[in-house]
Amino acid sequence: MDAVFSGLATGFAVALDPFNLMLVLLGCFFGTLIGALPGIGPINGVAILLPIAYGLGFPPESALILLAGIYYGAEYGGRISSILLNVPGDAGAVMTTLDGNPMARNGEAGRALSLSAVASFIGGTFAVILMSLFAPLLAKFAVTFSPADYVALMVFAFASLASLVGKNPTKTLLGALIGLMLATIGIDANTGIARYTFGIPDILAGIDFLIVVVGLFGMAELLTLVEHQVSGKLKALPVDNSFVRMSDIAKTKWTILRCSIIGFFIGVLPGTGASVASAVAYGTEKRICDTEGTFGKGDMRGLAAPEAANNAAAGGAMVPMLTLGIPGSGTTAILLGALLMFNIQPGPMMFTQRPDIAWGLIASMYVGNVALLVINLPLVGLFARMLTIPQHYLTPLIAILAFIGIYTIVGNPFDLLLITGLGLFGWFLRKLDFSLAPVILGFVLGGLFENNLRRALSISGGDWGILVADWKSVTLYGLAALVVVLPLWLARRNRPRPEGAPVGVED
Repeated sequence: MDAVFSGLATGFAVALDPFNLMLVLLGCFFGTLIGALPGIGPINGVAILLPIAYGLGFPPESALILLAGIYYGAEYGGRISSILLNVPGDAGAVMTTLDGNPMARNGEAGRALSLSAVASFIGGTFAVILMSLFAPLLAKFAVTFSPADYVALMVFAFASLASLVGKNPTKTLLGALIGLMLATIGIDANTGIARYTFGIPDILAGIDFLIVVVGLFGMAELLTLVEHQVSGKLKALPVDNSFVRMSDIAKTKWTILRCSIIGFFIGVLPGTGASVASAVAYGTEKRICDTEGTFGKGDMRGLAAPEAANNAAAGGAMVPMLTLGIPGSGTTAILLGALLMFNIQPGPMMFTQRPDIAWGLIASMYVGNVALLVINLPLVGLFARMLTIPQHYLTPLIAILAFIGIYTIVGNPFDLLLITGLGLFGWFLRKLDFSLAPVILGFVLGGLFENNLRRALSISGGDWGILVADWKSVTLYGLAALVVVLPLWLARRNRPRPEGAPVGVED
């Protein structure tokens, strides 16, 4: 424990240096702006600014602090477009749309944005505290997860989808299946065979996540606005001066605490990230708290759950990167590359050989969480006023952001046609009362599931028994079965009995 406090003292001396403090603030501010652009997300924000930080000749600790600030800022910024426009900024923000956007449509945009900021602050701070205290121990446990254990984790995540969103579990699972099918498009990495490409060379490498999320959410939302405008159903969204209250924080405090823990531990597992953490956290809270069926209709707990989880997961993903040199997410993979660019090898020795960088980065995350709260809470009213923009102006604005964002990142004109096609498909699914969140999560989790299943079967020589050979896998399968069976059993137990039926006799 003395080593932890000594390391933190070293870290804060680095993080609170005036130059580094300025970089933290700039990183959080510009990260928020980058994250607010639909489809850009933290991974692309960090990737775009990494060459700038390196080219300006910043010291390694300063460059890492700037990039980490952008990472955290973009994690929060993605929630702005999710809540206001129903267009998630990244995969981790998909679950935020489920209750955040209904709150905005009910005239509580300011309340939703400020609650999001508070939940993100608590989740992020909680994660950094746990990282400071238990990082080496947690990293050693995380690295014991085999490909078979990851398969079990994905099965648990898919089982959580069954009652995650929407009123119809069948449509929810069908949506996840559509996402899985989209994830299989492209050349099979093992066999080299093209799957479901229909001779189109532009999708041989598969469909990028940005294309799917911007098409299914951004373009589908745009087409819905156009439809309402043509039919005369377009109404101005109500905007008031709502702001988070202490009673809101009191109501959501246990949700935020539980989901911070869930998010952090899932974030520690290499390759999972905020999308898995937010999905599992939301599903858990829905089962624990949603006794009145208010989740998905603007419930504060449904907004606080993914917000706390995804920021906690962002902190957790730093643990394997710093202690083992294994990136915990796509964004930390870029941060790992930044360390290697500066000839710094992450790992256990980094904390003793370069404590200024390791502990400086950790301390900057404490500072960054506070900076995000200080920067974003005063701007909540300004963000909420975006809803006062007439929606016939908002429609082309969404289109411009979607097309420019995709073309800037991908640079392929075909992808503009692809997001238009996916937008039409997403609009059609909406007309059939499908929720689009399971489609996105199925797409994200599908790649992880397939890759780890292939690795596990390669290790065992095709023996499927490897999938249940470890206690961690068996535990996760048991939890997955419980997640599916328990709600059905509770619903049957609580079903009203016919009048006059003897006690203990089922109808």
